[in-house]
Amino acid sequence: MPQAAMTDRIATGQGFIAALDQSGGSTPKALRLYGIEDSAYGSEAEMFDLIHAMRTRIATSPVFTGDKVIGAILFEQTMDRDFAGKPAATYLWEDKGVVPFLKIDKGLEEAASGVQMMKPIPGLDALLDRAVAKGIFGTKERSVILAANAGGIADIVAQQVDLGFQVLAKGLVPILEPEVDIKAPDKAEAEEILLAELLKGVDAIPEGQQVMLKLTIPTKAGLYAPLIAHPRVMRVVALSGGYDRAEACKRLAANPGMIASFSRALTEGLSAGQSDADFNTTLGATIDAIRAASIA
Repeated sequence: MPQAAMTDRIATGQGFIAALDQSGGSTPKALRLYGIEDSAYGSEAEMFDLIHAMRTRIATSPVFTGDKVIGAILFEQTMDRDFAGKPAATYLWEDKGVVPFLKIDKGLEEAASGVQMMKPIPGLDALLDRAVAKGIFGTKERSVILAANAGGIADIVAQQVDLGFQVLAKGLVPILEPEVDIKAPDKAEAEEILLAELLKGVDAIPEGQQVMLKLTIPTKAGLYAPLIAHPRVMRVVALSGGYDRAEACKRLAANPGMIASFSRALTEGLSAGQSDADFNTTLGATIDAIRAASIA
């Protein structure tokens, strides 16, 4: 079992985690940014084929390697497909040294109390069992904080931690992702509340087990240092949250110990029409920039 080697790569690796997990709602925008318009496909199946081709091009690129990209978060359909003739998770680990994670949330509820909770996840146990069988190391589950509402933030963290316990019970490492909207008018205050709630939440994790956290880069640099140092937290990773790559990297570099887990900022500048040489050059420069910000 590569579990120990994967744990070591994630806990100590000098790199970042690629978020290749656009789902049905975010895929059209990701394809447009990649130079593929909505008119290029006539069905959801065709859309998912196109986004898989983009992900395959990234994952199989010679510049996409485990010494810089220590992990990758996959969409469920990606986990069930192949990269270069191998199951996606197997290819990432065996061929690239990249630790595979799975996005498990099914989207967001309508906003209430300043937050968007996760929708129910039907069939979660079966999904987690499939993930284990396919060699997945951990999961990712996203919800969103829109305002500094103490009750809403407490609820969102409780939901994240409860789901984390279900994931841990299967032997997987959960990435809890209570994102703070970068446009929230009271973002800094929301982050202070979130920090306090997350510290309570991770204190409840049993000894010998660890979770990961995926958080918006905080307004106050270094705010999440207590979480980074917490014995129940394997790693704290940052989402780009709508910042462009340069801004996201600049903000990340001001937060030692926090590493990137970027989606849009990772694929910025990539295009379906690029030659392989241009694609790899652009992706390589992006990977180097995000890694540098992650280890600053």
